[in-house]
Amino acid sequence: MTSEHPPHLAEALRRRDWLISAWPWRALAYLISTVPIAGMLTVGLLVIGAPMLAAANASWQHSRPPSIALLLFLAAGSLILLALAPIASFPVAAIERWRLRLVDGRPLPASPWPGLAARYRAAATWREVAYLFWLGGFAPVAYWVFLLLVLLDLGMVTSPWLAGDANQPVVIWRTVHTPGEAVPYAIVGVLLIPVLWYAAGLLAAIQAAVARWVLARPVDAAALREVARSRSRLVGAYEAERRRIERDLHDGAQPRLTSLTVQLGLARLDVPEDSPAARPLAVAHDQARGLMVMLRQLVHGIRPQSLTDLGLTGAVRELADAATTPVTVHTDLHGELPEFVETTAYFVVSEALGNVARHAEATRAEVRLTRAGGDLVIEVSDDGHGGADPARGTGLTGLADRVAAADGRLLLASPPGGPTLVRVELPCRR
Repeated sequence: MTSEHPPHLAEALRRRDWLISAWPWRALAYLISTVPIAGMLTVGLLVIGAPMLAAANASWQHSRPPSIALLLFLAAGSLILLALAPIASFPVAAIERWRLRLVDGRPLPASPWPGLAARYRAAATWREVAYLFWLGGFAPVAYWVFLLLVLLDLGMVTSPWLAGDANQPVVIWRTVHTPGEAVPYAIVGVLLIPVLWYAAGLLAAIQAAVARWVLARPVDAAALREVARSRSRLVGAYEAERRRIERDLHDGAQPRLTSLTVQLGLARLDVPEDSPAARPLAVAHDQARGLMVMLRQLVHGIRPQSLTDLGLTGAVRELADAATTPVTVHTDLHGELPEFVETTAYFVVSEALGNVARHAEATRAEVRLTRAGGDLVIEVSDDGHGGADPARGTGLTGLADRVAAADGRLLLASPPGGPTLVRVELPCRR
């Protein structure tokens, strides 16, 4: 939605052209269409609830314990009310989702009928029941108050025509004897008409906000927990597979390739340079050496050897020494970190320093590694020109994905003109 067409009533109320737009009429249509629904719900609640309240009040006024028959009546009425509410709330909620489009263009997915037993078990059902009671209990009170204000304003506007010799209308708290006395009230009433329009819009916006909040499908917490557990299992499986590949490459393929390169080098020394086999052997030797370099890079990409040999602090200092921009490293790490957290932190620093070198045009950068509670906090800052944007392909999206896989979070501050700060928080659960 563009600013020319506000997507919902609450946003439209903040616009200067509210009174001359179609939104007041849409709000009025929403309020008027609420009246029959809220009226039927109120009558239904009174039919069941009024006898219960009257019996309870009578028992309380006589200062004696309620009789067994009264308690049975109250219990039966409550059970009937609770039994019917989930069924009655379904069509009401469907109508309310449809009516909401009068004042809110944002889609609100419909909730299909899940079956009678599932209807009573679903959390969304009882949210709809709560809305049913709110619509039948609170909404009529608010509507009556608003109607009284409208009637009062209407009486003020029409008071000059009602005042006369035979009529002495009461405006607010004062009796008006002549049309001249009523003119000031009429002027005030006319000035209050825009206020009432805004009040109608505000009432409709509040009702729509409650409807959207209650009738929107709630987040399935159990499903979210299962997704988190599934992601943890996938991360664990990925780590196990990564270690296996690293071990196979380091202990299996790499020694064999090294042996092959040595054998080719020895054979190359034994073959005369003018032999027909000399050139193919030299090419094979060079390719084997290049393949060995590539294999070392692959193993380094899976888990950098410096991380294994030096730990996270030493590996980060090595990255800082190799950076083209002067980098200062501050660390305050004590104790061991989970292997996956160390690997993620290393690549976070590597990617962040790479972005500094490629895009920031900075003169210096800083890396901080600290422990905050149960989290490892990595901060990489620079004094460059700022304006880092993930949409421009600066590697931040991939960095965020890597951090999310470790159940961490990435925070970026990079205003135009700089400085830039990348903060990553990684939980250190073992």
